[in-house]
Amino acid sequence: VQLQAYGGGLVQAGGSPRLSCAASGTIFRINGMAWYRQAPGKQRDFVAGISRSGSTNYADSVKGRFTISRDNAKKVVSMQMNSLKPEDTGVYYCAMSDVGGSTYWGQGTEVTVSS
Repeated sequence: VQLQAYGGGLVQAGGSPRLSCAASGTIFRINGMAWYRQAPGKQRDFVAGISRSGSTNYADSVKGRFTISRDNAKKVVSMQMNSLKPEDTGVYYCAMSDVGGSTYWGQGTEVTVSS
């Protein structure tokens, strides 16, 4: 199983990039999907998550600015990021978990927000 994330890059403050992450290989019944962020010199933190039924939750720092969505048939999780701030800079990792409790991670896509 491989997760490929894309959509990062250099963005100006206030920009609105969209990240996506697609899974390849066999994952039996994907349960949760999520995005995490690792800022330079910091630990990896939760950003947003979405359950199989579509329930979402967000870190307080991104509420109202980021929107996570998923396509179960395509095994894709996306995140629309609006009103970016320099503190949103970091490497964004996608994660998917299956009903068996296994979690798979993407390789990360870097987002750099310039002020």
